[in-house]
Amino acid sequence: MYAAKAEWGVVVVAAGRGTRMGTAESKQYLLLRDKPVVIHTLELFNAMDEVAGIALVVGNDDVARCEALVRQYGLGRKVIAVLAGGSERQHSVRAGLRSLQYEWVMVHDGVRPLVTQQAVRACMNAALNTGAAVLAVPVKDTIKQVNEAGVIVATPDRRSLWAIQTPQAFRRSLLLEAHEKAAAEGFVGTDDAMAVERLGVPVTVAEGDYTNIKITTPEDLPWAEFLLASRERS
Repeated sequence: MYAAKAEWGVVVVAAGRGTRMGTAESKQYLLLRDKPVVIHTLELFNAMDEVAGIALVVGNDDVARCEALVRQYGLGRKVIAVLAGGSERQHSVRAGLRSLQYEWVMVHDGVRPLVTQQAVRACMNAALNTGAAVLAVPVKDTIKQVNEAGVIVATPDRRSLWAIQTPQAFRRSLLLEAHEKAAAEGFVGTDDAMAVERLGVPVTVAEGDYTNIKITTPEDLPWAEFLLASRERS
């Protein structure tokens, strides 16, 4: 699958501290196959012809460090900006969007290094057709809605439930409008699709892969190592 001809910008968000990892080092800088996690992510988009520019958004104290990493791994041609993020992920995305001037943009978590080019292109193609799309996978488990007392109050139909991933792809003007409106109204969402949904714009789902994991907790890192090794063998 190949995305239709269009120049894309990518906002890679890597400003979080990742306290659930339980390490002194932020999760995006932990080594995965002798390379920082975020570098694996950047290299994936750097290798895609459709991607014209990447904005890497990191913690304020990590800007110089990441600029050095970009130089070290030869990513400076497409990583056109390394920016300090805000207090919320949403603020970081808005900063990245303002630094890119392409008609189409994707937003991706820096700690999802295992997304494939095929899945990225599926998301891009869906966005080109509809204006807004996200990668997602159908939920495998039965999901229960639980109240504050720990009591089950509902069991949603699993057939309608999808676990949302990144990248999420949009026409840049649409996503920037959504983020500006959210900022003006003090709304903070958990992903970019929520901001766009608030405008009344439908967001399409493109099916991704279960291997597109987000490295969040200690067990995720060896799992990512295994998945990378499996890809190399195949």
